[in-house]
Amino acid sequence: MRKNNIISDDYAVSRVPLKARASLLSTTLIRVGAMTALSQFLIGATLGHSMTFGQAVLATFIGSLLLEFVSLGLGIAGAREGMSTSLLARWCGFGRFGSVLIGMVIAISFLGWFGVQNSISAKGLNYAFNDQLGFTWSAIISGIALTVLVAFGFRALSWTAIVSVPVFFLVIGWIATSLLMGHNITDLISIAPSGTPFSLGTGVMVVAGGAISGALITPDISRYCKNGRHAFWMITLSIIASEFIVNTIAILIAHALDTSDVVTIMTQSAGWIGLLAVILAVVKVNDVNLYSSSLALANAIECVAGKRLNHVGLIFGLGIAGTILSIAGILDNFLNFLILMGVVFPPVAGVILVDYYILRTSRKLLDTTRDKEILPTKKLTPSIGWPAIISWVAGSVVGLVIEWGIPSLNALLVASVIYWTMCTVRKVRSTKMR
Repeated sequence: MRKNNIISDDYAVSRVPLKARASLLSTTLIRVGAMTALSQFLIGATLGHSMTFGQAVLATFIGSLLLEFVSLGLGIAGAREGMSTSLLARWCGFGRFGSVLIGMVIAISFLGWFGVQNSISAKGLNYAFNDQLGFTWSAIISGIALTVLVAFGFRALSWTAIVSVPVFFLVIGWIATSLLMGHNITDLISIAPSGTPFSLGTGVMVVAGGAISGALITPDISRYCKNGRHAFWMITLSIIASEFIVNTIAILIAHALDTSDVVTIMTQSAGWIGLLAVILAVVKVNDVNLYSSSLALANAIECVAGKRLNHVGLIFGLGIAGTILSIAGILDNFLNFLILMGVVFPPVAGVILVDYYILRTSRKLLDTTRDKEILPTKKLTPSIGWPAIISWVAGSVVGLVIEWGIPSLNALLVASVIYWTMCTVRKVRSTKMR
């Protein structure tokens, strides 16, 4: 087994060996850091500005249940197999070339997230220097700095999380306490929202859309967990921190200030402490965004070209692209981006979960190679899984078109049922022809 250097491909297109697995503390801090972004405050504030406190909390609870279900299923599979999401997709219905599509969607979406987070960072940096830098140069500086950091791989994620996560919560706690001081919490809970009203389904979709991409790439982090129990606690603690603690604080602040733009107020009203909050938030989140995007793209390139490109080169290319998205104004379309992710990602998760836990189409293949810590050979790997791709597209369309219920959940369930039905019918027909 080759040595995994500090700057390497970080097992981008291979299993993570047991000897390279990390501690529960390291993986949990990375996951909590990735889930507790300033954009999470945007989500909570959006709910608080358009829903009552009770409605917003209920939407958060239902959305969190969906995220927990998806994250646990994928995360435990990732820990068991030592594989990233795009690698799992190869042997969970999509096949080699189908996983290329998944990898490209993940890579593009996380470039979008990188752009959103970098835009937040650039605004804070530019404000700290009294608009002397300008938004464009601020975005370039923060984008390049984050890209260099991610080049050091999973170890860098652990280093930054250990420092940034505890300090981030202390800073955010201080800012939130200052903003809520003088307000009666009971009054804030009972106050009527002043924004455009959200239905419960829309609220759940905003919550799920804000973190469903993180749920889908759970294996990118959980592949470093030593066992399924570690994956469970990593996922559960991160959802409690991000969806309940952060969202609740943001909902209360939105009610107190009567606005959904709480991030700007939180950071700009706190001076350099606010800037510190921005920097800590972006560092701990965007390193995961760029990391997962690079893993997905590495899988896509390896499948199509049969080559393993330099992982650091991929990271720098993606970092530049994400910075350009920041400059182009992706933050202005944040809500539309969340809604789209909320219906595109759940069907992918549904197919992988049904295949891995119910149909087990490639489980024997995975079982025979797991102990050797190698991947199944290309000859034994399906080229493309049309039922998975058809189910994914169908689920996404249903999530976009049908407004009844919860679109994210609709998309996941429809894709899961269609995939299970198609595979079952195919198996029955194959049996009858023998």
